[in-house]
Amino acid sequence: MISLKILSKNDVMQVMEMGPVIDCTEDVYCQKSKKDAVVWPTIFYEFEPGQADMDIKSGFLKGAELYGHKTVSWFGGNLQHGLPELSGVIVIYSAKTGLPVCVLDGTYITGVRTGAAGAIGAKYLARKDSKNLVIAGSGNQAAFQIAASLTAIPGLKKVTVANAIAPEDAERFVKTLPQRLKEEFSMDTEGILFQAAPDMKAALWDADIVITVTPAKKPFIKKEWVRPGTHFSCIGSDMSGKEELEGEILADARIFVDDRSHCIADGEIEIPIKQNIISEQDIAGEIGDLILGKTAGRQSDEEITIFDATGMALLDIAAAGAALKLADAKGIGTIIEL
Repeated sequence: MISLKILSKNDVMQVMEMGPVIDCTEDVYCQKSKKDAVVWPTIFYEFEPGQADMDIKSGFLKGAELYGHKTVSWFGGNLQHGLPELSGVIVIYSAKTGLPVCVLDGTYITGVRTGAAGAIGAKYLARKDSKNLVIAGSGNQAAFQIAASLTAIPGLKKVTVANAIAPEDAERFVKTLPQRLKEEFSMDTEGILFQAAPDMKAALWDADIVITVTPAKKPFIKKEWVRPGTHFSCIGSDMSGKEELEGEILADARIFVDDRSHCIADGEIEIPIKQNIISEQDIAGEIGDLILGKTAGRQSDEEITIFDATGMALLDIAAAGAALKLADAKGIGTIIEL
């Protein structure tokens, strides 16, 4: 028989902290740059276009001797049945034996590691004097981006949340945000100003860092709204056809990606490349190359920088492996025999 540990969402929340996840995420990017990690092709399928879909992302971490996959399903009609729209499951395997070692809820891990990714892009590419963070989008992922950014960039003093379609949602989000950061992430937010913007243009007028977390398929951030020196971490464009920034913004920017092939196929750079606004040669490098000093980052305080992150299963596998170690140490989780 095979002994397998099961970690629920509550189990994962007990053992995961934002700071270590940021460190873990940076390490994965570096492993990928050093060819110590492998990303396998994504599988995506729409059961009903715009109504129900799923994707499977997978990969191999050589150093950790782990491989695995994450399956994420989105079924828009679930809410009317009292079920969550989004669900995710991570399975990790030993690269020594090929046997599964843990099955974990993937929703919280995805939230934390995606927040870490956006913050890492800003940490390495934003101006060093950046103080004003703008979050474009007010869904659940916005809180993870804010928690990660405040952790990775201690100099931040103001957080503005904007929702291009429903500004009132941003207002509701901001009202509960400080309490959520305290309860879920154990964060002291004293001295940080949190505010909602009436529209996206107003949000961007003094932005130093912008993190986009929407499912938009039509650009909602216009070039004329963007100040010189702004950094963008583009998180929402994670499948073909999504686009949050006008392509002309990318034409004048220094661009980094988490995974070159995935971003060309499914990231923020996909459509601008297809429209010949930019080319593959305009990609300055992968973020791991930048962290390791293989390539230069921001060239001046006036330069616009972009980090395009489609998300990699490597991050989920690494975070899941770390969660498993902590859970084992604390006696958390359920063991089953297959």
